[in-house]
Amino acid sequence: MDETEFHRAVDGVLSRIERAAEASGGIDADLEAGILTLECPDGSRIIVNRQTPNREVWVAARSGGFHFAWRDGAWRDTRSGEELFASLARIVLAQGGESLDFG
Repeated sequence: MDETEFHRAVDGVLSRIERAAEASGGIDADLEAGILTLECPDGSRIIVNRQTPNREVWVAARSGGFHFAWRDGAWRDTRSGEELFASLARIVLAQGGESLDFG
């Protein structure tokens, strides 16, 4: 994936996460300068951003930092292999008590 394709793909990922957060009703989403901040009801935050040199999407949450690379047709955690949207839904539920539907 070249840099242009990467940016286009990540823009789509961030938009999809933002829409799911807004639809949840309990998670506030703020996308600014390519960084998506999800604010949970308790005021804690989850940050999703791009790491262009590595062609990865990074997630920073209370439970730790997660790196996702494009593999096998999906964004997958570089350690566990878990798919990004499944991982993020689990992280948001654990940290913020809210369900995100990426349907």
